[in-house]
Amino acid sequence: MPIVSFEMLPAESRLWVFGVERALGHEEQESFLQAVDGFLESWVAHGSPLRCGRDWRRSRFLLIAVDDASIPPSGCSIDAMVRILKDQEKELAVEILDNSPVWFLVNDEIRRVSRKEFGDLARSGAVGLDTVVFDNTVARLAEARSGGWERPAGESWHRKAFFGRLA
Repeated sequence: MPIVSFEMLPAESRLWVFGVERALGHEEQESFLQAVDGFLESWVAHGSPLRCGRDWRRSRFLLIAVDDASIPPSGCSIDAMVRILKDQEKELAVEILDNSPVWFLVNDEIRRVSRKEFGDLARSGAVGLDTVVFDNTVARLAEARSGGWERPAGESWHRKAFFGRLA
């Protein structure tokens, strides 16, 4: 099944967000997205094609969504997605699957730090409740579409960093 336009997927679609450790060069980006698209075009669960799509945002974030109301992804199909991304980590020498870092914007520059470092930045005042963060834990496309993925830290789980509870 060909990939469907990301915008055509229903709001209830299951979503995964992956942050790429560093900005990719033009050729790296093309190669990466070509590998992802090749996988998505043949992505199946128990032999049935999945209705899915992807988006590439800010040259650092891969969003993959699947319409699980039509055919839900299986554990094996999700494992296959993870395998292709692990292959890309090796190919590009970047981390993609590590979901522990905190991603945020400072002066229009995307930063990626550990949770401890973000907490330190919050307590020192280097970042504030209005600092834009990327919540890569959003699990439904509706959340991303409604601003739940990219929003001020004070409106996200990241706010815990300002009260010493993010580690």
